[in-house]
Amino acid sequence: MTDPAPSAARPEGPWTHRDVAANGARFHIAELGDGPLVMLVHGFPQFWWTWRHQLVALADAGFRAVAMDLRGVGGSDRTPRGYDPANLALDITGVIRSLGEPDAALVGHDLGGYLAWTAAAMRPKLVRRLAVVSMPHPRRWRSAMLRDRRQTAAASYIWGFQRPWIPERQLIADDGALVGRLIRDWSGPRLPDDEAVETYQRAMCIPSTAHCSIEPYRWLVRSLARPDGIQFNRRMKRPVRVPTLHLHGSLDPVTRTRSAAGSGEYVEAPYRWRLFDGLGHFPHEEDPVAFSAELVNWLRDPEPDR
Repeated sequence: MTDPAPSAARPEGPWTHRDVAANGARFHIAELGDGPLVMLVHGFPQFWWTWRHQLVALADAGFRAVAMDLRGVGGSDRTPRGYDPANLALDITGVIRSLGEPDAALVGHDLGGYLAWTAAAMRPKLVRRLAVVSMPHPRRWRSAMLRDRRQTAAASYIWGFQRPWIPERQLIADDGALVGRLIRDWSGPRLPDDEAVETYQRAMCIPSTAHCSIEPYRWLVRSLARPDGIQFNRRMKRPVRVPTLHLHGSLDPVTRTRSAAGSGEYVEAPYRWRLFDGLGHFPHEEDPVAFSAELVNWLRDPEPDR
């Protein structure tokens, strides 16, 4: 087991920090509340703390809210390999099992949303409901990246990640200044405060985090024409058969609305599309009250509409 993560990965709050073992690694989680499990999965360039508002809102609403750090990020283990989406999705479902729960409502943003789609297709018995933020279904993402010039341009940072070592150095230069620029550039008019941005910058500067954060994106691009990537794309034809909530900011400059819309074709269950007007790539942070209300009301709805 590695040394405990630096305090940068464990900001204090009403939640409890602990580590759980799953899928051959150790994962840091923050949890709050009692009730049915809601598992929250972050995206890039963030870590579990992006869900701080939802941890409180979900706990107040009678749920057991758990936000985890993905492999290689925050307080979780930095392993030399295992950053393909299938394995990362098994990390998530493994944590659900390690928490002693039969299943979870799975909520994922950005890369975490990509992995949430994947987990719901690969381990359907462990995902009770699915909520995805700012990310199309993996097959829609692949199609948009290959065929939509505007989406290709919007996600230019992903192509830049394919270079060796340079992206890692850029992410941690000047105490993670690039992380702050990305978060501000990808947000709508409601910009994050300086303290929040500095929290993300400090977390990215934990040794090896930048490299591990980039590795999933390297796999996504480099596998496009490889057998493993083609096989994964075929596996994602398997429909999602749990109620699904798809949330998106109308001003998201990274994932175009056109790319995300239409993901419902891969859902054979009640599917709800919710577009937040005037918000960017981080709706759960830009307007946490409206976002949390939408999520909680949907989770409480015994029969969400299609």
